[in-house]
Amino acid sequence: MLNPYKQFIDLLPPRPLLVGTVTAIADGVATVQLPGGATIRARGQAAVADRVFVRDGAIEGPAPILAVVPIDI
Repeated sequence: MLNPYKQFIDLLPPRPLLVGTVTAIADGVATVQLPGGATIRARGQAAVADRVFVRDGAIEGPAPILAVVPIDI
């Protein structure tokens, strides 16, 4: 039997997993700066200067600290 809701959800694009650095925390909400310079707010446990994974406004966990290498295309 077909589930119309499941078919609808499958049409939506997946939510991206972002990585960034926590720059501030206020009232349990962290401000996360992304590598491109944009900032987002996310709920979850983190400390200032932590690298974190963020998806859909929630901190999913710590992210590794890796070097960023720009590539010209």
